[in-house]
Amino acid sequence: MSLSTVASTAALALSGAALGLLALAPLGVWLEWWHYGFGLYRLMPVSGFVAAGAVGLSVLTLARARSRLPPRSRVMLFVAVALGAGLVYVPAQYSFRRSHFPAIHDITTDTDNPPKFSAVLAARASEHAASVEDRRPQLAQLQKSAYPDVVPLLTTASVQKAYREALQVAKSMPGWTLVASDAEAGRIEASAQSRWFGFTDDIVIRIVVDEVGSRIDMRSTSRQGTSDYGVNGARIRAYMDALRKRLQ
Repeated sequence: MSLSTVASTAALALSGAALGLLALAPLGVWLEWWHYGFGLYRLMPVSGFVAAGAVGLSVLTLARARSRLPPRSRVMLFVAVALGAGLVYVPAQYSFRRSHFPAIHDITTDTDNPPKFSAVLAARASEHAASVEDRRPQLAQLQKSAYPDVVPLLTTASVQKAYREALQVAKSMPGWTLVASDAEAGRIEASAQSRWFGFTDDIVIRIVVDEVGSRIDMRSTSRQGTSDYGVNGARIRAYMDALRKRLQ
């Protein structure tokens, strides 16, 4: 067996190993084999490095011996490059988002008086989630710098109408599970679970009387971790945009 054939086989094997590590990272969390931190911060980066090795080996082999490679080896190398590049992207994207967003996971449209959770507290306690009352003084400033557009929704609609529309939008949001709705208190609570690692985020929406009609505030916070990779801020934007269209 020639050296180039060995290299093509090794490159494809490395890509397969990277794929296995990437799949194993969340699988172990779902099966409770290890803490999410091990899968997210250890296995995923390792899978990226292994995939990068597969890409590097493939490109080097193609550059040095492409004309002498049999068709089967060339196909293996091209597959290794394509698969490896995709597998490098996933952990790299996670790493980029983690460095791009501040290490916070509790985002709200009202940093001075955030909406209060009630119905989801028992579920949070069972998962030993972070306290929703533990908001560090610098949290508001960090949020305002990273999410200046996350603000309350003011509408001329009555509180009753705003609540009805807010509830309908909450029910229509993909991936949300409605936990509680209280028209008298003007509060809606829901949860959303990520597909990859199964992280659960809790959501509360508050509707109150305002000078112009009503004011709608929202809060989205993760149960685990210190950084949410921008997910909670994006969720608030998506919900508020959908609700704003219904109230126009």
